[in-house]
Amino acid sequence: MFKRLIEDVNAVRERDPAARSFLEVFLLYPGVKAIRMYRRAHFYYTHGLMFLARYVSQRAARKTGIEIHPGAKIGRRLVIDHGTGTVIGETAEIGDDVLIYQGVTLGGTGKDTGKRHPTVGNNVMISAGAKVLGPFKIGDNSRVAAGAVVLEEVPPNSTVVGVPARVVRQDGKRVALDQIHIPDPVKQKTEILEARITALEKELAELKEKESGAKNSAKNSAK
Repeated sequence: MFKRLIEDVNAVRERDPAARSFLEVFLLYPGVKAIRMYRRAHFYYTHGLMFLARYVSQRAARKTGIEIHPGAKIGRRLVIDHGTGTVIGETAEIGDDVLIYQGVTLGGTGKDTGKRHPTVGNNVMISAGAKVLGPFKIGDNSRVAAGAVVLEEVPPNSTVVGVPARVVRQDGKRVALDQIHIPDPVKQKTEILEARITALEKELAELKEKESGAKNSAKNSAK
């Protein structure tokens, strides 16, 4: 655990030009403090001490503004830069050498059970305010732009932007996007509903016609 702690501090010093000393990062950086307390909470969690694990994690959230569920699995040299508002869910998994900025959420959609949160590969950067929601993977060496909302798997070596997020660069090559003919999901759903209503109205008219024909036949038979 002590070796991991030294790695975490040195990772911040390598990535943050404002970091002046080992002691400054160790004592004053909220991201390092949050990870340090997470590792203790995760130890309690894996040994069945759930209440104690949650107590430590909630204490860390109050101190740092970073909420990491003790059940999350975090690799080595994670850097949380500033970090205020960052949330990492229970079944989230984070690889090695990942960089996360403030306001990032690794969360769920509320539709899944079991594995509900994303898996983040190695050497991934998730920029400020990005939301990654669902039990899919962000591939190794990928980048998530600030404010992006990621709702599906991201291939390795990719950059994603937008709401919902789309791949704009992969393996060092720009991915062409049609910025004009972008599908409108609301319009598509409305067209599907209109088509269904038309079909139902047709079926209803046919039923009424059959019912009317049956009544006329019954009247003629009675005469």
